[in-house]
Amino acid sequence: MLTDADGAVLASGWTTDVPGLMTLGRVVGAVEHRDDPGVPLKALLSYLDGDLTAIDEVPVRQRGGQFITHAWEVLRQVPAGGPVTYTEFADRAGRPAAVRAAAMACATNAAALFVPCHRVLRLDGTLGGFRWGLPVKRWLLDFEAA
Repeated sequence: MLTDADGAVLASGWTTDVPGLMTLGRVVGAVEHRDDPGVPLKALLSYLDGDLTAIDEVPVRQRGGQFITHAWEVLRQVPAGGPVTYTEFADRAGRPAAVRAAAMACATNAAALFVPCHRVLRLDGTLGGFRWGLPVKRWLLDFEAA
């Protein structure tokens, strides 16, 4: 997980590839090791301990166009255990006909988990895609449904 000096998540995922995360999150500049794990890591640990809302208030900073940025905010409102389809997601984002654009918001989301794109499914209920692999997406959905 990469955060800025204020503790906002810039990029996160299931990897130890920091340069890859920096590219994913379009992070410019040096990344410094922090002794204090900060709010994002504490929230992640609480989430894994079963508090599925712990990640909801963690600040996130991503760069994107107007619709994509709005769509990421909408994703943060999809509750754990209540996945939506890409069609529902597009509708919630205010552009019901923009299903592909909604899918693009998921695909370009650098702050996985904190912007829970794993909670968006295909119309038929299948998983669709996920940058970190479908087994991770399935695990997250099952964990949140338990």
